[in-house]
Amino acid sequence: MKTYTFRLKPGQDLFDSIEMFVADKKIAAGCVLSCVGSLTHAALRLANRSTYNEYDGHFEIVSMTGTVSTNGSHIHVSISDGDGVTIGGHLVLGCKVYTTAEIVIAVFEDVVYKRELLENDSGYEELVVYKK
Repeated sequence: MKTYTFRLKPGQDLFDSIEMFVADKKIAAGCVLSCVGSLTHAALRLANRSTYNEYDGHFEIVSMTGTVSTNGSHIHVSISDGDGVTIGGHLVLGCKVYTTAEIVIAVFEDVVYKRELLENDSGYEELVVYKK
């Protein structure tokens, strides 16, 4: 296993920046180990919804987890406001970093992650793991 740690700066898009990092490093299979930071705008797809919810304010990133790959990533994030009210969902484009986002990604060099529409499954492109 290999790991990368990187930091995002104010104004950067959280999802887009992770996707660009994954593409730049040619990560075929990895996962988010850790992310701490803050946002001024959040866009999340909540459970069983096809549209995004958007939130403005100051939010702490209290957790982030998911799989990343040049073949498609699937990341969930939880954020909390100044009162500690926490919400989480599917990370999408539009989450803007407030002060920082410190991200640690693990890379698995013996497999490749792909997203495929599987027969008689969820109806979404799901994770399929291939040995290298």
